[in-house]
Amino acid sequence: MAQQRRAQILSSNLPARTALRRLAAAIKARWVCEQAHQQLKQELGLGDFEGRSWTGLHRHALMTCIAFAYLQHLRLKAAGWGKKSAAERTAAATNTA
Repeated sequence: MAQQRRAQILSSNLPARTALRRLAAAIKARWVCEQAHQQLKQELGLGDFEGRSWTGLHRHALMTCIAFAYLQHLRLKAAGWGKKSAAERTAAATNTA
């Protein structure tokens, strides 16, 4: 039996002559943001706030974002995405200048 492919329609406010590569980058950036938001809600409790004040909500959101940044830091460190060496930074600065 042949697999059926589902069509996906995406809209954008980018100009019509935008390069396909740039459009794909925008779509990927949106996907990354959605994944981060889902992770904030499921793993760190962003959606669990039951207070009534704006200040309390703001503090809760801030603390979950800080926790998310710390977890991302730990994940990247464990994956070997550490800081660049001085030689790598110098080479990168020379190439972009």
